Order: sequence, then C-alpha cells, then structure tokens
Amino acid sequence: MYEENEKGSLRRCVVTRECCPPSQMLRFVIGPGSALVPDLDARLPGRGIWLSARRDVLETARTRGAFSRAARCQVVIPPDLAGMVVDGLVRRMAQTLGLARRAGQTVCGYAKVRGWIETGSAGLVVQATDGSPDECVRLLSGARSLPVVKALTAAEMGKVFGRERVVHAALRTGSLADRLRQDNERFAGLVVETGLRASGVSDDRVEQADR
Repeated sequence: MYEENEKGSLRRCVVTRECCPPSQMLRFVIGPGSALVPDLDARLPGRGIWLSARRDVLETARTRGAFSRAARCQVVIPPDLAGMVVDGLVRRMAQTLGLARRAGQTVCGYAKVRGWIETGSAGLVVQATDGSPDECVRLLSGARSLPVVKALTAAEMGKVFGRERVVHAALRTGSLADRLRQDNERFAGLVVETGLRASGVSDDRVEQADR
C-alpha cells in the first residue's frame, strides 16, 4: 500500500524507494473521483504518495503506473502534472517572499541587497530569472556561498513588493529563508533542461502572493 508511515522524519519515494526528508520531496493525494492532487504544503488529508523532487522520477511515476500501484486503484492523472507542480512551487515561493516582506525580513533593490550582503544580514538572495546576468554576478561578488533562488521573473517579484519590476531581493536567515530555499531546490529538480518556465507563471496566480 501507499500508506507509508507519515509520523517519522523521512518519506519513501514510490519510484526510487529512497528515503528523504519531506521538505525535499513531492507529496500527492487521491482526491474526489480518484484524481491525483499535488499537495505541496503536505497538509491535505489522507495518506500521501511521495516522490523524489526530480523530473525524471515524476515522469516515470506518471507513465509507468506508479501512482495507481501505490494507491491500489486506478488514478486519474492531470495531463500537465509537471506544469501543475512547477506552477505550485512558484506560487509558494512568491507567497513566502510576500510573508518575508510583511515580517520585515526582506529588502529589494540592488543597493539594499548589496548592503545586506556586505553586513552579513542576508541569509538568502532572490534574483529574477530575466535580470541582467552581469549585474547578478556583480551583486554576489565576495558572497558566492549564499544560497540563491532564481525562480521568479522580475514582474512576479515586483508584484510582491508593489513595484513594476524587482530583480534583486534578500532574506534574513530564518524559517522563511529555509522554506524558500527548500522550495527552490524542489523547483530546480523539476525544471532543469525542461523549459517549463519559459513562458512564466500566469500573473493572476502571483497576484495572490502578497495578500
């Protein structure tokens, strides 16, 4: 059965059988009508079906019946499952950035972010996917060990800060920075060499990030 023990600290991928912390994996549940539902918050009721956060693993599960075998029933898989998961992760990252803004744990703009980097106040840097590559490199000069998130466009980041465009932001070390980093790692495992973010996430989804 797919009723893995969800009380422990690790979860088992139904494809690779590897055990990893939940924050590094993707959880799915079976919804009404036997529909497969991504549960990126890991809060929906029911036993979860867990996958390693990698595109090849997701494709294997989708095309080779792993979801149905784990659930022991015929599962209805959304036609664009990978896109749904990627969009959901991007939405979560925008929401986390919005929470950090409201909590006073983030700044935006090249000068302010650079100031945080130089004073050691930055625990994580967020850079727009469509920002200037040279400027992004200059910003991180002398701070290459800082985690960097590149998942949102400048327009998507701008919506969080109430601006038209934002290319650079920084978060203080803490739970929100940890959550953003973990979601970015899951995101990276799904979009590497796939082009899933080529057209960006629809603006109406990101508009909810800072409400």
